Amino acid sequence: MKNFIDLFSGAGGISCGLEMVGFNCLLGIDFDQYSLETFQANHPHSQTILGDLREITTESIQDIIGNQTIDLICGGPPCQGFSTIGTNDQKDHRNFLFFEFLRIVENFKPNFIILENVTGLLARRNESTLTLIIDSFNQLGYTVDVKVLSAHHYGVPQARRRTILLGNRFGVNNIYPEKRFKDSEKDPDILPLPHTVEWAFNNLLEFEGKTFNHDLKTAQIKNELERKRIHYIPQGKGIRYQKDQLAYLPPALWYDVDWKNIREERFRETKLKRLDSNYHSGTINTNKTTYYHPTEDRYLTPREAAAIQSFPPNYIFYGTSSQQWRQIGNAVPPLLAASVGEAILKLDKLKDNLEKTYATPDFQAVRSQAFNYRFKEKIIAQ
Repeated sequence: MKNFIDLFSGAGGISCGLEMVGFNCLLGIDFDQYSLETFQANHPHSQTILGDLREITTESIQDIIGNQTIDLICGGPPCQGFSTIGTNDQKDHRNFLFFEFLRIVENFKPNFIILENVTGLLARRNESTLTLIIDSFNQLGYTVDVKVLSAHHYGVPQARRRTILLGNRFGVNNIYPEKRFKDSEKDPDILPLPHTVEWAFNNLLEFEGKTFNHDLKTAQIKNELERKRIHYIPQGKGIRYQKDQLAYLPPALWYDVDWKNIREERFRETKLKRLDSNYHSGTINTNKTTYYHPTEDRYLTPREAAAIQSFPPNYIFYGTSSQQWRQIGNAVPPLLAASVGEAILKLDKLKDNLEKTYATPDFQAVRSQAFNYRFKEKIIAQ
C-alpha cells in the first residue's frame, strides 16, 4: 500500500478518491477548521494539521508521520489568482503557496506528485507561472506532464474540468487515465454515456436508510418572484436570452430589462438554471444558488451537490450549510481522483519497462497536449 499526504486538503476529495483505489492517507493539512473537521471525520486513520502551510515545518510533519515512507504528495494550492472566472491576478499572494508545496516535496522526495489546479493555469497569460512550476519540479528530479481532465469522462455526473499536473522521479512520461465515458451520442467512441444527475441521486444520496447533509429547509428559495419563475422552467433549461424568457415565462414574470441594450443582448450567466435529471451537471461551485433541483422548485441540498461531485453517501460534511457548500464546491471529485490514482499505480508497475524521456516540455508543447485525452505509454522493446 502506498502512503501519501494531502496538502491543502480541504474536505478531502483527492484523499477520498485515492483511498478508493488502495492508497493510504497519512496526513491532511488545511487552514480551514471546518474543512479539516470534515476531513478527519471521514479519514479517521489519518493525522491532521490545522494551519497555514507557510508556518508548518517539515520537522513537524516528520514528527507526525514518523518513519513511514511518503510515496506521493498531492494537493491543490489555492488558485483563485489563476481562475478563468476571477480576475486572473498573477500577483495574488495565494499563487505563491505553490512554493510551500514545492518545499514539502523537496524535503520528502516522494516518487509521485499530483498538483491540481484550475484550467486558467494553462492560459497564455500564465505562461511564465506554468513554466516556473514545471522548471521547479524538473530541478528536483521530477518528470512532469500537464493535462486537463474533465470529470464526466471518469464517472462523475458533472462536466468539471481541472488541470492535473503529474510528476514522477523515474524519468518516464506520466500516465493519465483513459476516458471511460464519452461526451454524447455523437461521440464515436464505444463508451457509455456519462453518469447523470438522476444516477447521482439514486446511488449517492442515501446510506443505510439515512441521508446526511440533506436539510431541505436550507434549499428553499426565499425570494417569492424567483420561486414563481423557477416553477415554469423545464429541466435542463434557464433564462439567458430574450428567446428563453419568451419560451418559458408568462409576461407577468418577465425580467425588467431592455434586451436590446444590455451587453450582447443576453445575461452574463444563465439565470434559473435547472438541472436535467437525464444529463450530467455543469460545474458544482461554492454557491448553492447556481443550480436548481431538476423537478422541485428549490436549490440543491449540500448532499445533492456532494452526490454530483461523486462523494460517497456516508461522507459527512461539517459546519454550517454555507461552509458545507464551500467544502463541496472546492473539492476535487473523488471519482476523478480515483482514476488518476489508478493511472499512477499503473505507472508504478510499468516504470521499469517504460521508455525514458529527457525532453523538458516548453509551454507551447504543454498547451498543445493538455486537452488530448488519449495517452499511450511507450514500452521498451524486450
